[in-house]
Amino acid sequence: MTTRETLRTTLVNLLEEEMGESYPPLADDQNLRESLGLDSVDVVGLVMRIEREFRVRLAQEELVGVRSVGDLLDLMESKLAARTEASTNGTQDVEVSTN
Repeated sequence: MTTRETLRTTLVNLLEEEMGESYPPLADDQNLRESLGLDSVDVVGLVMRIEREFRVRLAQEELVGVRSVGDLLDLMESKLAARTEASTNGTQDVEVSTN
C-alpha cells in the first residue's frame, strides 16, 4: 500500500507536470485553489492526471468536498485502499466509490 507521504510526493510531481512550475512540499491544510493558485481548469487537469497515474475514478460527487491538499490525499488514500480490497476479493476491474 502507498503511504501518505508517497502520495504527497506523487501529487507534487503531477502538479508540477500539469502547471509547468516547481512547488514546495505541500501541507495538508493548503487550499488547492487559493494557496496553490489553481483554477477550476487546473484542478480538472490535476484530477485527470491522478486518475491516470493511480488508475482510479474520482467522481464529481466525491470531489465536491475536496478543498485542501489533505482532503485530496484522504480521497486518494480511500480510493487506493478500496481498490486494493477489491483486487484482494477478486473484483479488480470495477469502479470503486467511497460514498
